[in-house]
Amino acid sequence: MPAFVSLVLVLGCLVVGLAHAAERLLVTVGEVTASGAVLWVRGPGAGRVTVDLTGPGAAGRVERLALVPERDLTGRVVLAGLRPAGRYQYRVRGDGETVAGTFTTAPARDDAQPVAFLWSGDLGGGGFCRPADGGYPIFGAMARRPADFFLFVGDTIYADRPCNGPGVARGADFVATTLAGFHARHRYNREDAAVQSFLRRTSVYAIWDDHEVRNDFAGSVDPLMPVGRQAFLDYWPLAPPADDPARLYRRARWGELAELFILDTRQYRSPNAERDGPTKTMLGAAQRRWLVEGVVRSTARWKFVVSSVSLSVPTGRRERRDSWTGVGPFGLPIEQGTGFATERDAILRQFREARVRNLVVIAADVHHAEIIRHEPWPGYRFHELIAGPLSATHGAPRPLDQALGGRTLWARGGLNNFGEVTVERDRLTVRILDEVGSVLTTQEIPAE
Repeated sequence: MPAFVSLVLVLGCLVVGLAHAAERLLVTVGEVTASGAVLWVRGPGAGRVTVDLTGPGAAGRVERLALVPERDLTGRVVLAGLRPAGRYQYRVRGDGETVAGTFTTAPARDDAQPVAFLWSGDLGGGGFCRPADGGYPIFGAMARRPADFFLFVGDTIYADRPCNGPGVARGADFVATTLAGFHARHRYNREDAAVQSFLRRTSVYAIWDDHEVRNDFAGSVDPLMPVGRQAFLDYWPLAPPADDPARLYRRARWGELAELFILDTRQYRSPNAERDGPTKTMLGAAQRRWLVEGVVRSTARWKFVVSSVSLSVPTGRRERRDSWTGVGPFGLPIEQGTGFATERDAILRQFREARVRNLVVIAADVHHAEIIRHEPWPGYRFHELIAGPLSATHGAPRPLDQALGGRTLWARGGLNNFGEVTVERDRLTVRILDEVGSVLTTQEIPAE
C-alpha cells in the first residue's frame, strides 16, 4: 500500500476514534494558499492550545494560540512558510485532549496539476437540524470523496430557525439575537461528529448567506448584521486584512488552472425591496470593482466566482427578490421589479468586453441542484453550478431568468446533495451526489 494512502487511513481512524472528543475540541483549517493556511480552534476552556505541524519543511514545528472567552473560546493561528502542493498533518493539544488532521496546500502558480473540490450550502434549516445520533449523514459521504478543499457556500447555520423536535440534538431551540446566541448556533453545527470528521481531512473556504443572521437580510440596513458577522468571523478560519477586519470577500489561487473569487453578497447590499436600477447594489462599489478587476486580470485557466445566491434562479418574494434576478415565476421581467439584475448584467458585460473565458459561477441557496449554461449574448457563454441543501428543506427547479439565455443541462430537487468539480486544463468534470454519496449526474464542460 502506498505510504500516502496508509497515512490517510491512519489519520482517518484517529479522527473517527476521537469523534466524541471532537464535541469539546473543535478544529478547522481554511484559507489555504500555496504557502500558508489558517488553523482555527474552539476549546472546552480558556487557555492555550498547542499545534504540532508536520509536512514538507515543517518537521517539529510548534505553534501556540490562546482561546479567550470574549470569542467563545475560539482562536486561530496563521500557518505561514509552507510549501506548494504539500500534504501537512497537524495535532492540536489542549485541556488534556488531542485532535489530529490533514490538509493540502495549493499548487504553485505555474503548476498545471488537476484540482478537485466539493461545494454545497444550507445546513440545519427547516427542521432538518443536527441529528441526535449519527451526525449529519452527508458529511460522511463527502469525506469519502478525495478533494483539495470544500466551498461552504452560505447558510452555514440557520440562526433564525429554532432546532427542536424528535431525533434532533439539543442545544439550539432558540432564535439568535445576541452574540452569545449566534456563537451557540455556530457551535451547535460544528460540534457534530460527522462535520468534524470531514473538516479534519478537508480544508474549507466558507462564506455566509442570509441565515447566519436572518432570512433575506440586507446588511446595509439590518441592525443584527454586525453581531452575526462577528460570530461568523469568530467561528471560521478567516484572515481578513488588518485595515478591513470585517471584510469577507477574498480570492484564492490554485495553481495555473483555478482561481476563486468568493463574494460577500450580504454585508453591503441595498434593501431587497428597493426597485432594481443603476444605484442598487448587492456587492457595494469596492467589492464590485475588486471582482471585475480580479477576474479580468486573472491568468488562471478557469475563473470561479462563488456567489451564495444564484444569478438566474429567483428567490424571495416578488416584491423583494433576494437573488440577483428579479424575474417572475416564468422567467420574465416584472414591472417595477426588484432583484439586482442591473448590477449583475453590468458586471457580465464587462467580462464579455474583456473577453473573459472559462468563467464559472458556484452557488447554493435554492435547495436544489442544477447545472446551467448561460449565453446572455451570442457567442458569449459561461456556466452556473448550483448544489444543496446539505440538510434543509428541499426545493425544486424553477424557470430561469430568460435574459441570461440559460439552458439547464441537468436539475434535480427533493433531496440533500453536494457537488464535486475536477479542474483540468481542457475540461471541468462536474458531478452532483446525494446524501449517501451516489452520483446523480456527471457533466463535462470543455474549456474555451
